[in-house]
Amino acid sequence: MQLEIRPDPAEVGRARRWTRSRLAGSGIEADEPLAETLILLVSELVTNAVVHTGCPAVLRLSLPGTDAGEATVRLEVTDRSERAPVPRCVDGEATGGRGLALVDGLADRWGWSAEGAGKRIWCELDRCAGVLEAGPPCDGGTTAYGGLAYEAV
Repeated sequence: MQLEIRPDPAEVGRARRWTRSRLAGSGIEADEPLAETLILLVSELVTNAVVHTGCPAVLRLSLPGTDAGEATVRLEVTDRSERAPVPRCVDGEATGGRGLALVDGLADRWGWSAEGAGKRIWCELDRCAGVLEAGPPCDGGTTAYGGLAYEAV
């Protein structure tokens, strides 16, 4: 499933609505923590694409089927900017610059790669991780930020 995104901040809300509409039939209830986390990740990655690149983007979403074996949700945003994600240090008063730190803290995995004349930023959520619920993630690991926030540019 994919959605074409114009370089307009209003597209972030449209991307959230589109994502919510795709949850039906995936086995993910709209009010469960995984869905809420997915919507937040969509907001962050689409915001980075439209605000920091000024280019059109494509949002892709792979949701698990109702099969128990399909337990990973994958979100990708591809844009036409060749500028790589760059670490940013932000202080407590900054109003932005924390998007990829949120992605790092909420997703089980994330990364980026060059994609033609642009880039693809992706993240994955494992259904078993109990995202935003008390308890450790599936692998028992923790995430350290090292005092840095990251921003996709």
